[in-house]
Amino acid sequence: MEFLDAGRVVDATPWGELIDAIGAELAAGNSVAPQRHVHDVPMVDGSTGALLLMPAWTAGELIATKVVTFFPSNAGTVVPTVNAAVLLFDGRDGRHVATIDGDELTARRTAAISALASRHLARPDSSRLLVVGTGSLAPNVARAHSHVLPISTIEVWGRSADKAAAVAERLASEGFDARVATDLSQAVAQADLISCVTAATSPLINGDWLAPGAHLDLIGGFQHEMRESDDRAVERADVFVDTVSGATLAGDLSQPIADGWFSADDIVADLATLARGDHAGRTSNDQITLFKSAGFAVADLAAARLALRNATSAG
Repeated sequence: MEFLDAGRVVDATPWGELIDAIGAELAAGNSVAPQRHVHDVPMVDGSTGALLLMPAWTAGELIATKVVTFFPSNAGTVVPTVNAAVLLFDGRDGRHVATIDGDELTARRTAAISALASRHLARPDSSRLLVVGTGSLAPNVARAHSHVLPISTIEVWGRSADKAAAVAERLASEGFDARVATDLSQAVAQADLISCVTAATSPLINGDWLAPGAHLDLIGGFQHEMRESDDRAVERADVFVDTVSGATLAGDLSQPIADGWFSADDIVADLATLARGDHAGRTSNDQITLFKSAGFAVADLAAARLALRNATSAG
């Protein structure tokens, strides 16, 4: 049985291969992913955490199950708010073949999902990226998007200026032209691509700030009370999702749906449709596009397969 720690996951999932692996998995359509389970977990301080179970498999080949905890009360501590492990089983006889660091795999596959979407939805000449959020996903979305777009400038905004500076400094040390954004509205207005990676429960992005041709990438929210953009952003944009079933549970879409003015029928296409080439994605330079991602197990399966294959072939 293999164990892939965070370092082995990074080495075994280079951005280009990872983005392409997820796209190929979606285009092939051979994998099955039941609806994820989300269970509330009461905390001793009176708050509520969550336990997520995300299974997926390709019949006769590989079974993957990701187990995730989300404890928002960890924010501001040394313990991450999201912790995960991925278990892999042989799809032929059910043997447990690998355990993979789910935190690193999730961080990388989440950024890769958004980069895959941006390949279809952002303007091909997009050069200015704004990252909203300062957690572990923030540097990864910058790296992943820079792999598929000609990103030349990266700004980082966070509620904590010190944390935003730390992310910008880390990216700068890797050769990126990265800096802190002090005025969120101005940064959004100047950005070609805005990627939000927060656990916000009230909107951070005002849709009126979006410039024509902008692409808004919403990653952080996966529950009804979590929201990173306002109604105006959804009104102005053509809305795309990773999966309809998952994205419509997150507040950026579930709240407008509950209010009765938006529905799943208003979603232009999902990521599988884009990956297969059944929808063109962006159709004009002035079009505002919005991609809502809540995470999906088929991406975990694709990332885990790639990680196991590359790690074992490398010895």
